[in-house]
Amino acid sequence: MFVTRTLRALVMFAGLLAAQAHAGERTLETRYGPLTLNGEVKRVVTLYEGALDSSVAVGITPVGAVATRGGDGVAGYIQQQVENVAMVATTRETNLEAVIALQPDLILASSTLPEEQYRLLSAVAPTLVPDVEYYQPDTWKNEALAYARALGREARMKRVLAGLDERAEGLQQRVQRQLPEQDRQAVLARWMPQGALMMSTRLFSTSLLAAAGFDVQDGGIVKAGRPHSSPLSLENLSLMDEDWIFMATLNEDGRAAMAAAESSPAFARLSAVARNRVMPVDGQVWTSASGPLAAGVILDDIERILEQAEN
Repeated sequence: MFVTRTLRALVMFAGLLAAQAHAGERTLETRYGPLTLNGEVKRVVTLYEGALDSSVAVGITPVGAVATRGGDGVAGYIQQQVENVAMVATTRETNLEAVIALQPDLILASSTLPEEQYRLLSAVAPTLVPDVEYYQPDTWKNEALAYARALGREARMKRVLAGLDERAEGLQQRVQRQLPEQDRQAVLARWMPQGALMMSTRLFSTSLLAAAGFDVQDGGIVKAGRPHSSPLSLENLSLMDEDWIFMATLNEDGRAAMAAAESSPAFARLSAVARNRVMPVDGQVWTSASGPLAAGVILDDIERILEQAEN
């Protein structure tokens, strides 16, 4: 009986220590200075898709979020996990009154949030703006870790990211076995009603393509510090003609525009078209989202595409 009581007491004590560690004081270096948080946060508003993704990945369901680019709700890949989340922002604008109404105890914002908006939001609740270097292969990981630290769940995020690194390494080995070195060049494009946009090689999704073994190109037309090129005319589509074209669309308008372009001679002349290597992907994930859950979806897509190519 004594042993049983002692074990129970030890379990309870360990649980108490874990809770204290989980809810302890932590200071984060942010773009606008140190941010000190104390205790477990319960009402989180995310004003960036990567912040929403990262929160859900470590077991936190935010009460407010930003709508995905090209949509009026969150991206489809994460909808079921945040069914009751309130939309308080778009990629262009935040509804400050809607944020206030949710009474958040923490706001997770994009690393690009202007200081003027940060001042307004930080008057509502502690606001984290990650201090990360833009357009680097590990930018999204550093953002995810910053959000996880604010939530008191950094260790859990590190495990999630390690699992993704392991998956990417496995896919890289598969690409090296399956595709000759001269057959691995790829581009990511997003088809819009105005035409195709060549996406930067330094984005979240293209860094995953590279980690999975592809040689990612941008046709030399994406300016430094920009996420994508200007729209390509049909006459200039040859600039994106590599071994593989990963073609993203955001919504029905983009899909309709791409369907129209596919019937054009300029599109038909692409070697990737002739080799059946134009791979449709979800633009809400590949060209708008960020974070570990979206990374898992992208790695799933790459694996599926490799299986199709093998067969």
